[in-house]
Amino acid sequence: MERRMSAQQLVLRQRAELVRALCCGGSSEGLESILDLLLSWGALVWEDYLNVCVAGKTLCSRTRELLDLAYSKGESTCCLLLAALSHVLPDAQKDNLRFGKCSNIQNSLEMPTSATLTLLSDRPDLVTQLRNCVEGALGILVEKGFITSSECEEIQLPVYTSSQQVRRLLDLVKCKGEVAAEVLLQFSKRIQKTVVPPNKNDTFTMSASVAEYQKKLCSSISAQSHFLSTYSDTGKFSLDDIYTEGLLELGQTSTQKSLNLEDVVGPVGTLNMEADTVLVSGEAGSGKSTFLQRLHLLWARKTVLHNYLLLFPFSCRKLNTEQQDLSLKELLFLHCCWPDRDQDQLFQFILDHPHLVLFTFDGLDEFKQTFSDDQRHCCPTQPAPMPVLFFNLMQGSLMKGVRKLVTSRTEAVPPILRQYLRKEVLLKGFSPDGIDCFVRKHHSDPGVASHVLESLWSNTALLGLCHIPVFCWIVSKCYKELLGFGNSGPQTITDVYLMVLQHFFHHRISKGNRLGKGWVQQHFDTIMRLGKLALQALENSHYIFSETEVQNGGVTEEDISKGFLIQSKNISFDGIHYEFLHVTMQSFFAALFIILDSNSNNHHTIKRLFQTPRPEGCLGILQAKKYDGPSTENPNLQITSTFVSGLLSKRHQSLLLQCHPIQTLNKKRKQVVKCVSRGMQNHFKSIPRPVKGEKKSMHAMPGFVWLIKCIYEMQDSEVAKNVVATLEVEHLKLTYCNIGPLECTALAFVLQHLQSPVGLQLDSNSVGDVGVEQLLPCLHVCHSLYLRNNNISDEGIAKLVEKGIQCQTFKKIALFNNKLTDVCTQHFAYLLKTKQNFLSLRLGNNNITAAGAEQLAEGLRCCQSLQFLGLWGNNIGDKGAEALSHALEDSRTLVWLSLEAHAGCQVENIKPTKTSATLTRASDETYPSGRKWSWQCRSTGPCQSNS
Repeated sequence: MERRMSAQQLVLRQRAELVRALCCGGSSEGLESILDLLLSWGALVWEDYLNVCVAGKTLCSRTRELLDLAYSKGESTCCLLLAALSHVLPDAQKDNLRFGKCSNIQNSLEMPTSATLTLLSDRPDLVTQLRNCVEGALGILVEKGFITSSECEEIQLPVYTSSQQVRRLLDLVKCKGEVAAEVLLQFSKRIQKTVVPPNKNDTFTMSASVAEYQKKLCSSISAQSHFLSTYSDTGKFSLDDIYTEGLLELGQTSTQKSLNLEDVVGPVGTLNMEADTVLVSGEAGSGKSTFLQRLHLLWARKTVLHNYLLLFPFSCRKLNTEQQDLSLKELLFLHCCWPDRDQDQLFQFILDHPHLVLFTFDGLDEFKQTFSDDQRHCCPTQPAPMPVLFFNLMQGSLMKGVRKLVTSRTEAVPPILRQYLRKEVLLKGFSPDGIDCFVRKHHSDPGVASHVLESLWSNTALLGLCHIPVFCWIVSKCYKELLGFGNSGPQTITDVYLMVLQHFFHHRISKGNRLGKGWVQQHFDTIMRLGKLALQALENSHYIFSETEVQNGGVTEEDISKGFLIQSKNISFDGIHYEFLHVTMQSFFAALFIILDSNSNNHHTIKRLFQTPRPEGCLGILQAKKYDGPSTENPNLQITSTFVSGLLSKRHQSLLLQCHPIQTLNKKRKQVVKCVSRGMQNHFKSIPRPVKGEKKSMHAMPGFVWLIKCIYEMQDSEVAKNVVATLEVEHLKLTYCNIGPLECTALAFVLQHLQSPVGLQLDSNSVGDVGVEQLLPCLHVCHSLYLRNNNISDEGIAKLVEKGIQCQTFKKIALFNNKLTDVCTQHFAYLLKTKQNFLSLRLGNNNITAAGAEQLAEGLRCCQSLQFLGLWGNNIGDKGAEALSHALEDSRTLVWLSLEAHAGCQVENIKPTKTSATLTRASDETYPSGRKWSWQCRSTGPCQSNS
C-alpha cells in the first residue's frame, strides 16, 4: 500500500506540473512572489535567491533551479515551497496539484533583530504596500543621499512591473545598510496608515457632467448593439432574438470550467495580478465580435458589469484607418462618444478612477502593425501614432488600472503580448445544444428549423463545421440549398462557401431567371473584381475600403448589389466606406481570384501562401514566427490558403473549368500539393531523435494542423497517403492546439493512411462528442488515444467503444476530466469483456459513482489483459472500491490502480475492510512479468489496511 508522500516526493513527482503552473502565463510574478515568501520564512538565504535570479535565464530555467534547490535542501524546505505555492497560485491552477499537509504552514521565525533582516522577513508585505508608492520611496532615499538618481532611474525602467520595481528597490536598500533600511521601513509604516486599497471603501462623487456623459454613452452603445452586426445586411436580427451563448473556458488550465459573461472580466482564472489586459481568443467566425456586442448591450442596460461606470468600445479595424497622431483623450472621445461639455473634467475623472473604466478592443488580429514594446508612451495628454498608443494601453504603460478586454484570433497573439495578459479566455463556439438553439432562433418556422437540424445531424462533417457560429449562420441562411443536397451535403469549408456564393447570386437575379450550372462563369467578372480587391487588401491587413478605393478597384454598383460587399458601420468619418460581409468571405474571394486569374504571378502568390521554412533542428520548431507561414504575420491569409486548397479539389473542377483552362488548374493544383507536402516533410524532419528507452514522438505545432486542414479541403486520399507515408513516430501530440470537430475530421482523413499505429494525444482541446465521432475513421491506426479535458460525454463514448472493439491495435484510452457518468461504464465493461488485448483505461476526475464502479467490475472479471486502471477524482466510495477489489482478486496483469478521491470528499476514505486487505495482499505478489501491482488509494484521510 502506498504511504502518504513526503513533501520532497510531492515536489519531485509534480515537477512538470509545477513548472507549467508557474510558467504558463508568461509572467514571472508567481515565481517572484514565491521567492519573496521563501526569503521571509528563512527557507532560502540571500545567496540562494541570487542564484535563482541570475539575469538572462528564462522563466522556466529559474523555476527548475528553484525546484532543484528546494529538493536538495530537504524535507522542510520542500514543505515551505509547497506552502508558498499553495498561497500564490490561483485556484484554477491548484485543482490538480497536491500540497500534502504543507498548505497551511505558518511562519515560525523569531522577530528580526535588524532593519535589513526586517526587509527580508516582511518582504511579501512590503512588495504589496510599496508597489503604488515606488516613486515616493525613491524620492526620500535620493533626498537623504542613500541612492543616486541613476540608481533611481534604473529601478524605474518601464520594462519592470510595479512589483518588480519594489523588489529591485528592496534588493538595493539591503546593500545600503541599516540606516537606509530603517528609512524605507518608516516610509512604509507612514503610507500603510494613509493608503486605501483600490476598489475598497473607494468613495467618489460623480458630478452631473459625468452622470450626463454616462447616460449618453449608454444610449450610444445600446443603439449600436441592438441589431446583430456581425453579418451585416443579412436581415435585421435583434441581438436579443438571435444571440446564442458560445462555450467560454479559461485558457492555460488543465480544467475546463465554463465561464459566464461576468467571469470574463472578473477575478476567476487570473494568472497575472499585475496585468490589466484580458484576452478572449478563438478562431475566425467563433463569435468574438458578437460576444463583445452582447457585453456592450447588457452593460448599456446596466444588467452586467456594475463595477464599471464607463465603457469605451474600440474596433481594431477602425483604428487601422486612423492616420493622425492622437492623445488618449482624443482617442476616447473621437472614436467612442463625444461629450457635450466639460471634456477636461470628464477626462480627469477617468484618470483619477481607472478601476471604474473598461476598454474593449475587437479584432487584434486585424491590426496592421505587429505588437512591439520598443517605444514607451506614458503621457495620456501627449499625441502619439495609433500603434504606439494602442500597444502601450495593452501593456499598461498608459492608463494602468483600466481593465482592457481584447478579442483576437488565437494564433495572431504574439508571445511578447502574452506576458502582459491578466488571463486568457477561449471562445470555443457552439455546443451541440447551441447549434440547435441558434438554428431554431434563426427560423421562425419550426418546421424549417427541424428540417435543417435533421440535415445537420445526418451529416456529421457539416455538424462539425457548425460548431463555428459563422458556418452555422451560413447553413441557416442557405437552408434551401442545403436541403437540395439530399443525403450528400457539404463536407468542407470550401463547400459551404461555394454554397453561400451560389445562394447570394441566386437571390440577386431577376424573377423568372434560373441560376444554371454555369453560374460561376455567369458571374465571373463580379467574382474577379471583388476577388482582386479582397486579395490586395488582405496582403496589407486592410479590411475597410473608401468609396474611392472601391471605384479604383473597378467594382461596380451591380457588384455591390450582390451583397458580399456592404456599407461599413464602423467608420464615423465622412463618406461611404465598405467592408466584406465577414472577414472569411474576403478570404474566400481572394482565393477565388488566385485560382481564376490567368496572370502568371499567381505562381508566386501560391508559393507565398504556403511558405513553410524548414525549422532548424529541435529548437527551430519552437520558432513559430519562422515556421507557421502566413498564420503569424496575417492569419487571414492562412484561411485564404485553405480555400485555395479546397477550390483546387477535383470535385470542383467541373464548376471552374467553364472559366479557366484545365491545364492551368492542374498546374496550380500540383503546386499546392507540392507546397503542402514540403511543409509536412519539414515538420517530420524536425522530429528529434528519441532518448534511449523513450518513444519517438512529435509535438505538432499549429502550422501542422493548418496543413492537415489544407489536405482535407482537397479531398484527395492519394495526397493524404503520400504525405504521411514517411511519418515514423510512435506518439503524436497535439495538446492545446484548438482542435475542434472540424480539425478532428481533417485529422482522421489524413491519419487513417499512417503506415504504423501511433498514440494520438489530443488533451486540452475542444473535441467533444461530435469530434470523437469524426476521429473514428483513424481509430484503427491508434494504439492509444488521449482525450483529457475535451467536454466528452457518455454519448461520444458509446460511439467510440462501438468502433474501438473492432480495432485490433486500439489498446489504451485516457479520458481524465470530461463529462462522463455511470452510463459510460456500461460501454467500457463491454469493451473489457470483448477486447482481451486492452491495456489501459483512465477515467479520472469524472462523475462515476459506486454504481458505475460495480458495472465496470463486471467487465474487469472477464478481462485478462488490463494493466492500468485510473478512477481517481470520482465518487465510487467504499462500495464501489469493494466491487473493484473482488473483480481484481484473480487479475494477473494489473500493475497500477488509482482511486484518489475528490478534494474534501469524505465518502471515499476506504476503511480497513476486505477491500484494502485484498489489494494489499495482491501488491505483495510478484508476477512472472517481474512487475508488481502498485496500489494507489489517496483520499482525504489515511488509507489503512489489515496487514
